[in-house]
Amino acid sequence: MDNLLRVLVVDDMALYRKLLSDLINEIPGVEVVGTAPDGKIALDKISRDRPDAVTLDIEMPVLDGLETLRVLKTWKSPPKTIVVSAHTSEGAVKTMEALDSGAYEFITKPDGGDMGRNRERLQKKLRSIFAGLAVKSKAGATRVPVGSVVGGRSIGPAAPVGPTAATAGLAAEIAGKTAEIAGQTAEIVAIAVSTGGPKALNEVIPRLPQDLPVPVVVVLHIPMEFTAALVNSLDRKSAVTVKIGEEGMALDAGTVYFAPGGRQMKIEASRSGKPALIRVTDDPPENYCQPSADYLMRSVAVNYGERSLGIIMTGMGDDGVQGLRLMKGEGATIIAQDEESSVVFGMPLEAVKAGIVDLLAPLRSISHLIVERVKG
Repeated sequence: MDNLLRVLVVDDMALYRKLLSDLINEIPGVEVVGTAPDGKIALDKISRDRPDAVTLDIEMPVLDGLETLRVLKTWKSPPKTIVVSAHTSEGAVKTMEALDSGAYEFITKPDGGDMGRNRERLQKKLRSIFAGLAVKSKAGATRVPVGSVVGGRSIGPAAPVGPTAATAGLAAEIAGKTAEIAGQTAEIVAIAVSTGGPKALNEVIPRLPQDLPVPVVVVLHIPMEFTAALVNSLDRKSAVTVKIGEEGMALDAGTVYFAPGGRQMKIEASRSGKPALIRVTDDPPENYCQPSADYLMRSVAVNYGERSLGIIMTGMGDDGVQGLRLMKGEGATIIAQDEESSVVFGMPLEAVKAGIVDLLAPLRSISHLIVERVKG
């Protein structure tokens, strides 16, 4: 079939080439067109067969994944690359390097334990990524366009903002749009994001100014080994401070706090005139997630109400929607990432369907919208 998404599987282990090929071939609209045991052979096959996407192991002989990515980055139209990483601190650091080098997303290899459960988790992650890519590759794919009306609600447009487009006119247009949805100026920003999150956050957080007058709290669904690697990477390249939230930590302006992997994080009001505090708990998962965006955003709704800004970005499932509903009920403004710029439009779409989204925005606009919304 001509409209199938064509995938090349690259891994030095025959076991993983077989496992990934079998799981990918089970996804509707997707087919594996070949495999390769190292980056050198992979580059030859990519040049010859022109696959739409590649799964790329990082640790390989001859030419490893990072070196292969650096070569692909110089090509005019490289395939979408999904990095396959080990569940280790070293693997996490290399994965962040791979995302900086142009990788589209990453998945992790099974790390022992129940093989049936590991296979199921890998299948779910692969399906979310490749099913989304398959839909985007088809002409006339159904989308929720910016400016459309969903569930009786008008979803407002957001002007694109980037290094070459952030003119005064566009900035004024965005400021005008935020004025339309404005309640009280936000004093905290809460972000929920999952599949595609590390790359998306790399487009948002490094663009925030050092003098951002509010704190930002983030729940990202990635393996706990990867949280520290991502936070360290973002902190190095950002004007704002980026750190992992810790028990009893005070919320400071110009700082981004990530929920620690494998634990829950919430906000607790402090004494009058003092900053709010972070609470880190071992409360059980919600929506199969630990950390959970719903868990965090409930506390934001209670402690900040209309003085908060909620953002839901690329990811599968609906974690965060119920918490954002509570924030919206208190008068908060809610922004969702649009379909075109999302790796997986699951979480933002669920928020749109729930009727709580004020603004559907492309990824490149989100940092500017944050700045406009929190200016005092």
